[in-house]
Amino acid sequence: MTQNTTGNITGKKVAFLLTKGVEQSELTEPWKAVEQAGGQPVLVSPESGQVTAMTHDWDHGESFAVDVPLSQARAEDFDALVLPGGSINADRLRLEGDAVALVKSFAEAGKPISAICHAPWILIEAGLVQGRRMTSYASLQTDLRNAGADWVDEQVVTDRGLTTSRNPGDLEAFCSKMLEEISEGQHAEI
Repeated sequence: MTQNTTGNITGKKVAFLLTKGVEQSELTEPWKAVEQAGGQPVLVSPESGQVTAMTHDWDHGESFAVDVPLSQARAEDFDALVLPGGSINADRLRLEGDAVALVKSFAEAGKPISAICHAPWILIEAGLVQGRRMTSYASLQTDLRNAGADWVDEQVVTDRGLTTSRNPGDLEAFCSKMLEEISEGQHAEI
């Protein structure tokens, strides 16, 4: 497989799975990166209509239109999955059975998954962290270790198509690695 280092993902459709309380910058920066690299970002949510973002889990941010209801989202319709963080968003999503099932289906298909900040909580629920090298917001390190992950304090970590990052301060590194993984395409195992 030839690596595309330009980050060109022209024609690739990328699902962004999120709900109320998503950290705005962790949605908007990767979204913009996907668009600038020629990809098509699609907002998937259990909410209907719009989703209101937060800034640092405290202040209300902008609202964003839902493109595809979670109940209609299928991994086969997308090339990759992005899981923005925000503790409220991440905590709600990990309790959504359909969201956990969608994440599992991306992994089973070997499609790249990128998760930042608190988003790895849903990866734990989906049973995808055992034996993986990962990072996250610092408060999740015990959760990830208890679920069998090798947690490290690094800007961005990729392990077999699964990219994780710590917080909004790491967005530049996260977006770059996310685009690289999407351009590489499917992996044998996620």
